[in-house]
Amino acid sequence: MTQVHPAGPLPAPKTKRGERTRQKILDAAEREIGARGFSDASIATITAEAAVAQGTFYLYFRSKEEVLRELVLRMGRRLRHHLTRATMDAPDRLQAERLGIRAFLQFVRDNPNLYRVVAESQFVDPAIHRAYYEEFAAGYRAGLEEAETRGEISAGDAEVRAWALMGVTDMVGRRYSLYDEHGPLDAAAEAAYDFIARGIAPAPSRRDRHG
Repeated sequence: MTQVHPAGPLPAPKTKRGERTRQKILDAAEREIGARGFSDASIATITAEAAVAQGTFYLYFRSKEEVLRELVLRMGRRLRHHLTRATMDAPDRLQAERLGIRAFLQFVRDNPNLYRVVAESQFVDPAIHRAYYEEFAAGYRAGLEEAETRGEISAGDAEVRAWALMGVTDMVGRRYSLYDEHGPLDAAAEAAYDFIARGIAPAPSRRDRHG
């Protein structure tokens, strides 16, 4: 599913110092690609931002594309960890959705460059861009299926629902976390949750409820 470099990734650094250098390069690449876009960011600008020699880059990565792939994986790991922590105490699935939306919006605001890197990846490595969403959707689908079994949500197609819910939070995140960097997030999160929990159908009137 994920496109891998023909020779595979370079081995992980054997020392803590090497790992710190590798992370410095990744952090710099996140800032550069997030701010400039993949095409305008270069190995020269990334290493300058990281304050390391260009030759050092090739001790840890074969190409700029390989760095991008690693950053997409980083986004996935960080986001899943963030959402797991935010929703672990939710009493049911609907409350998990509510907490998850708010946590997602905060994550995007706190990590705008990393979020933009994932968007850039669709033009550079469509396979890893697709894999990022498919892996996230697989976990989402499993959670919805379990919630349906427990009677916490209505019956429905968990695969379609997973992608639809991801689409809602993704677009709301762009509007209220990326495009509006300083506005309050609570109201946007609550409005998105209300849409997810209740939809856009009108509420039944008193007459409808009582026949």
